[in-house]
This record gives sequence, structure tokens and C-alpha cells, in this order.
Amino acid sequence: MSSPDPFVFAGEAGFGVYWVIPLEKRSYLFFQNFEFILKQKTTIRKEIPLSGIGIHTGKKVDILLKPSPSGQIVFRRTDLNDLELPLDPGTVKTKNSTCLESKGCRIQTLEHLLAVLYIFGIDSLIVELNGEEIPIMDGSAAPFALAVQDAGLQPLPEQKKLVKILKPFKLEEEGASVSFAPDVAFRITYCIEYDHPLIQRQELTLALNPESFVTEIAPSRTFGFLKDVPSLRAQDLALGGSLENAVVFDDKGSVSGPLRFPDECVRHKILDLIGDLSLLGSPVVGHFNAHKAGHRLHLKAVRFLLHNPEYAEAIP
Repeated sequence: MSSPDPFVFAGEAGFGVYWVIPLEKRSYLFFQNFEFILKQKTTIRKEIPLSGIGIHTGKKVDILLKPSPSGQIVFRRTDLNDLELPLDPGTVKTKNSTCLESKGCRIQTLEHLLAVLYIFGIDSLIVELNGEEIPIMDGSAAPFALAVQDAGLQPLPEQKKLVKILKPFKLEEEGASVSFAPDVAFRITYCIEYDHPLIQRQELTLALNPESFVTEIAPSRTFGFLKDVPSLRAQDLALGGSLENAVVFDDKGSVSGPLRFPDECVRHKILDLIGDLSLLGSPVVGHFNAHKAGHRLHLKAVRFLLHNPEYAEAIP
């Protein structure tokens, strides 16, 4: 596995015990003890400012992640008189990304940030932003993950519940599927198929935890095809997309430089699924298997689980 070149993390994160895992003369710094994030509500120890471009709007946006004792994730639009939107699966929509739409406003491209918050057990947070889109950064979740590690985590007194899958079920739609089944861990299998020499059929199974996420999933970037750019931009999508924040394929290969992993695309699909599963509101124990799926089918699986308690139960 090659190291994700732009991201070298070294510094004092402010809490916990650390160990270093070398990756080709570079290293990530990890927290060693994550047990409390499965048991207690968790926030961050200090504020995290970040800035970047919205991949769909093409507009610069500043965000500020702020510690909160509220026990929920709340988005605050500072450009709209501090209008607040709690993270609620009932107000989520999908169109090439995962979006919150409520009170006459929207916040889009939530999935990469949500994946990081979910894996690190952060379920109590205020996300201030001065625009309608979370910045795409470099197209991956690595900048968010490294910023959270640097800020550190703060457990809260309130206990959290786990969502445990009780029995299997499969949702299918136009040749795509998402299924889930009981497991002793949080596990994802994802399979994609594209008629492209650098992608073709890719399948990967991973047990997800903070360590595996940071090393195996977070650095993977969003991807797309050069031939699709005109139609996307005609729909006011991908207006901020560039070779610096996405893997772009032409007919023969990548025009945005070398891949970070040979199977970077399927890893990014796992990233997107983790972000969408965060809408369950609690850590999940179960095996999710997705085949040629996307945000819309991910969201259908989340809503199915929330509305059919015979398939999943919340346990202390």
C-alpha cells in the first residue's frame, strides 16, 4: 500500500496514548484507546477551522467545528443568521452527494465529514459554515480525519447506544443492491464495476475502526470521468471539481496523476457508505454489503433500518 502523499501527520493531539505506524518513511499518529467512543457521547476537545471549495457549487466556504455538550450534530449556517439544521435522516436528500434540506436551505456534500465523525464516535458537535456545501478539500476524508486527531476527543457523561443488526435483508434497485446481516463488528463489503482499464471490477471487505479507516479508507478520493463533466456542469454539479480534488479518468487512464491505492475507487465508495450510515445516529454492529450502489440506495437502507426495528435494535 502506498502512502497518501499530501498527508503526513505528526504533532501533539492533546489526549490519549499514541503509537506510530510507518508508511513508506512517513507515519500516521493514532490514538491507542478508543473504547469510550463506543460507550459515551463524544465531542472534540478544541475548535477546528477548515476552508476549501465546494465541489458542486464551486464556491469557497469556511467551516468551524465546535465542541458541544448537546449530544447531537447541528449544522449552523452563519450566512443565514445562524440558522440551525440538526442532522436528521428525515431531512436528508441525495443528488450526487448527501444533503440536508430544511427550513428553506440546504447543506450538501456531507458524506466525507460525516464518515470521519462517525468513525471517531463524534456525535455531539456544532458545524458552522458560511455557505451551502462542506468543502471537498482534496476529495478525500484525510484532511478531516487528521484535523480531528489533532484536536483530540472529549468523552461526555451521556451514554450512547449501539445499533445491532438482528437479521439479514437486501434492498435492490436497477441492478444495484445493499444488504446487511448480523456480525460481531462493523464490517463493509463493497463491489463496483466500471468499464475502464483502471477500475473494472473492484471488491473489498474491511472491518471498520479508527485505525483501519485512517490508513485504508480516509485517503481515497472522489472520482469521476472526463466525458461526464459537461453534463454534470449543465446540472450545476461539479462546478468546483478539479484535478486537485478528484480522481479524473479519461478513456485510457487517470489524468489527475497516480492513484493512492490500486483500488482507490472502491475504497472511496466505502467512505461514502460510512458517511451515509452515520445517519443511523449510533455506532452499528453488522456487515453491510453493497454492489454498484450509491447515496440514494445507501439512504434507503438507513431508513429501512430506522423504520423496521425487527431488523436492528438499539442496545446500551
